[in-house]
Amino acid sequence: MATLRQLEYLVAIVDEGSFTRAAESLNVTQPGLSHQFQALEREVGGPLLERLPRGVRLTPAGRSMLPHARAALAEAGRATVAARRAAGVSTGELHLATLYSVSSGVLPTVLGLWRRKHPGVRIRLFEHRRSDEMAQAMAAGQADVAVGPLPEDWEGTARHIGAEEFLVVTRSDDPVALSDRAPRVRLSDLAEREWVHFTPDSGLSDILERACDAAGFRPRVAVRTEQVPSAIGYAAAGLGPTLVPANTIPPHFPGAFLRPDPPLRRQLTGYTRTSPDPVTASFLETLGEHAPLMPAHVARRLRTAERSVRREPRGLPTRQD
Repeated sequence: MATLRQLEYLVAIVDEGSFTRAAESLNVTQPGLSHQFQALEREVGGPLLERLPRGVRLTPAGRSMLPHARAALAEAGRATVAARRAAGVSTGELHLATLYSVSSGVLPTVLGLWRRKHPGVRIRLFEHRRSDEMAQAMAAGQADVAVGPLPEDWEGTARHIGAEEFLVVTRSDDPVALSDRAPRVRLSDLAEREWVHFTPDSGLSDILERACDAAGFRPRVAVRTEQVPSAIGYAAAGLGPTLVPANTIPPHFPGAFLRPDPPLRRQLTGYTRTSPDPVTASFLETLGEHAPLMPAHVARRLRTAERSVRREPRGLPTRQD
């Protein structure tokens, strides 16, 4: 049976790229590291690394073992932290995986409130572009808890948060923002427009593409960005509409935002691999109670616009002959 120390050696050799640098980083002798690594290879029945003139390369067996080795080391570290927390030691780190859009929209409020209860606990954040990428990292033991869409067939603990709503953001004088349908808009009405889009490796790019496809068109691209705040700024500046979670729109936003018709929503969940320890459970509780899925300043502007439309339609008057 492989030991944690042997798995630590495997990860260090791969990360450092050589036995010598791995031994230095772990503060052990190179012969001692090599001896333990050879014992690991005997245990698994074959080589895990190919020694190259400059560095090392994983064998198929090594590629198969490496993610499990990382997960085992991460789980061992969390076990120590969980025991300390259970013993009343409110120190250490909360490892938190999330999506970039959730990190900028939901988490600042939640983490601000939660940290007041646990001032001695540091937060290590792992931000991902896509929910499937985050789910794979969680399955490999990256973090204590993840915040995002719940993966299919997830076997760990899950805390439902609610649905965040996506809004179309554009410049304040955009004709669709001044039409008699505002603050609602059919995406098909924007079929001929150029969009502020997201880079292809972003999950938000998939959401925008699927929404436009359901409306019967492919979005033309004015500019692509990785960051939600940048997309919102470009849209407000007139480069084109974009589609973002409502909770990412800042207070006093100078542009316009509209509800897609039909609505577009994404379910968010906090989920863990195992039963959460008290500190992680406290975070999930704060998340469920205080996540700003629809911020007050956004909801207020939408309600005001809805009331304005009901009182006085803003469409152009028809010509009287």
